[in-house]
Amino acid sequence: MTRQAAIERIEQYFDNGGFREDLARRVAIHTESPIPERRPELYRYLTDEMTPRLQQSGFTCQVFDNPLPDAGPFLVAHRHEDDSLPTVMSYGHGDVVRGYDDQWRKGLDPWSITVEGDRWYGRGTADNKGQHTINLSAMEAVLATRGRLGFNVVLLLEMGEECGSPGLDEFCAAHKDLFAADVFIASDGPRMQPDAPTVFMGSRGVFNFTMTLELREGGHHSGNWGGLLANPGVIMAHALASMIDARGRIRVDGWRAAPMSETVRAAIGRLKVGGGDGAPAIDPDWGEPGLSPEERVFGTNTFEVRAFETGNPRNPVNAIPPRATVWGHLRYVAGTDPDTLLPSLRKHLDANGFGAIELKSERDMMLATRLDPAHPWAQWAIGSLTETADGREVAVLPNLGGSLPNSVFADTLGLPTIWVPHSYAGCSQHAPNEHVLGRVCRDALRLMTGLWWDLGEGGTPAPG
Repeated sequence: MTRQAAIERIEQYFDNGGFREDLARRVAIHTESPIPERRPELYRYLTDEMTPRLQQSGFTCQVFDNPLPDAGPFLVAHRHEDDSLPTVMSYGHGDVVRGYDDQWRKGLDPWSITVEGDRWYGRGTADNKGQHTINLSAMEAVLATRGRLGFNVVLLLEMGEECGSPGLDEFCAAHKDLFAADVFIASDGPRMQPDAPTVFMGSRGVFNFTMTLELREGGHHSGNWGGLLANPGVIMAHALASMIDARGRIRVDGWRAAPMSETVRAAIGRLKVGGGDGAPAIDPDWGEPGLSPEERVFGTNTFEVRAFETGNPRNPVNAIPPRATVWGHLRYVAGTDPDTLLPSLRKHLDANGFGAIELKSERDMMLATRLDPAHPWAQWAIGSLTETADGREVAVLPNLGGSLPNSVFADTLGLPTIWVPHSYAGCSQHAPNEHVLGRVCRDALRLMTGLWWDLGEGGTPAPG
């Protein structure tokens, strides 16, 4: 049997409705990890849905409780063919954000798949049930065609990624023996363009924090006290203006990224950002000056205000508010020391007269990682995807603009990390009306089948 035969098998799986059936069954499980009452559903996804399917393909499966209290469980599955073969670690997450059932467009249900043209709607279709279903189905096609994979597999499915992957690093650090592998290959996030096969080798980190200024208890009538009492909202607005200018340029010393290497700059130079249908137009004059839009999102650090609250926005009154709070975050690239970010901000605020603002970092920090595009495993993956891509150029990102728990795999487990995303930027991930594109799913099934086939053919990079 041949590589082409395996690809034709996976095409039939999609065309005959097998992929939609598998994905619909998984979407129907309400795995909303931010809702404590859904905890039994997190286990059910692993024990009732994923374990039986993996066992059919010769995997041994074990479900582990999270080492942190009230956090989602893990499934670890192994398929071992021979000690002499390469071992791939793969990953996915079966949990989803809240369904927001009443906010979906009329005729759509987050817990069932609705197909409208090329769009397949349903919670988790893009993030991440659809993506790991593609990868595992492609692996099944190779196994059915060749009779073996030609490589060993260790698979980790977690059920808390949408809560910041609590316990994931601790679990992997405590069970490194379970995850001995030569390379990490998984899928999450969007393609560069909907029809452009994409690979990225890391992700930007995310540093979330709050800024709070509380000047007094309770609000006071603005007619009686206006001009006499300092307004914390105004002070906070000026603090923000000292941190980022009117065009989005970061002004905090220690928050701007180091210059890009020539390898990274060259890889980014081949990219073109844009989310496809329904995506917002890019603001060309926003962000760090002297950089292309692609360099701004993939090659440097960006600061965003997630929320700003003072007074009562839902029911404003004519009073001077007692406090103001900003929820902010910095997306940062590899080479930025996350331990210096909060101290740098403290120093900046103090130097600019905002010493009364209190700072607090949030726990769910994800660290920045980046594998050089010239790494042998990166080049191998790019070559395999290119062979299946029918002449299309593969978009190569040194790192994703968003954040993933990739540092667990790259740093804690020490693996070269390859991500092949199967969604697109306009998918409404985390929002009502989440969806995938049918044509992208079919294309991704072909690409991953070719990649898994090539992994079992030999000629992979040497261990280490």
